[in-house]
Amino acid sequence: MINKNPIGLFDSGIGGTSIWKEVNSLLPNENTIYLADSKNAPYGLKTKEEIIELCYKNTEFLLEQNCKIIIVACNTATTNAIKELRSKYKIPFIGIEPAIKPAALQSKTHTIGILATKGTLNSELFHKSVENHPDVKIIEQIGHGLVQLIENGDIDSPEMEELLKSYLNPMIEKNIDYLVLGCSHYPYLIPQIKKIIPPHIKIIDSGEAVAKQTQKIMEQNHLLNSSKEKGSQIFYTNSEPEVLQTILNHKEKVVYKNF
Repeated sequence: MINKNPIGLFDSGIGGTSIWKEVNSLLPNENTIYLADSKNAPYGLKTKEEIIELCYKNTEFLLEQNCKIIIVACNTATTNAIKELRSKYKIPFIGIEPAIKPAALQSKTHTIGILATKGTLNSELFHKSVENHPDVKIIEQIGHGLVQLIENGDIDSPEMEELLKSYLNPMIEKNIDYLVLGCSHYPYLIPQIKKIIPPHIKIIDSGEAVAKQTQKIMEQNHLLNSSKEKGSQIFYTNSEPEVLQTILNHKEKVVYKNF
């Protein structure tokens, strides 16, 4: 069966491209459409109601492009709106949430750190995940300002380094051995994070797991594109395209659209 309809992905900005890269690597023959709602970033500072409305708007846009499955490539959007999206639309949705479970199960010090947005850490879904691991101490840290710096292309700036040190050093002092990245923007900070944390602390993000789950759900729903041709990739943004273009190494087509 050749189902050429695209996989849709959306995020509050460029961060979800870290998820897209994993999906594209695992499923290179699939067409994809990525939606960067950078104009409204970061979602982590918005109310649950505002996040749900933005997710509806993004979903409607991707449905207009005939997407066959939608990946909510944003932790804040998933933890606040995935339930509403699944009840409102018939299309399959793949969510992304902090990978607390693998970190909690593998931790030797029984202490893990999580760096995430306020919207994710305050969500009901996140609190349920934490409650499943009462024997593990979870050090939560809101990544104030990180998304804005990434969206502005200031990943290697001194300001970014200072912010990361202020967030990570207290976790290191509390003896974490796993650091969970609870925002799809944060994998772009891994090189900077590795300069700050000791080498024994392992970093976990959700990208690979999301790609595998996408493949599994598509197989179950007979949505895979069996074509041997390389898929086409389109990226839409409602902000300046340059940062998105840079993150993608200028290899993919980026379209500005005021949605």
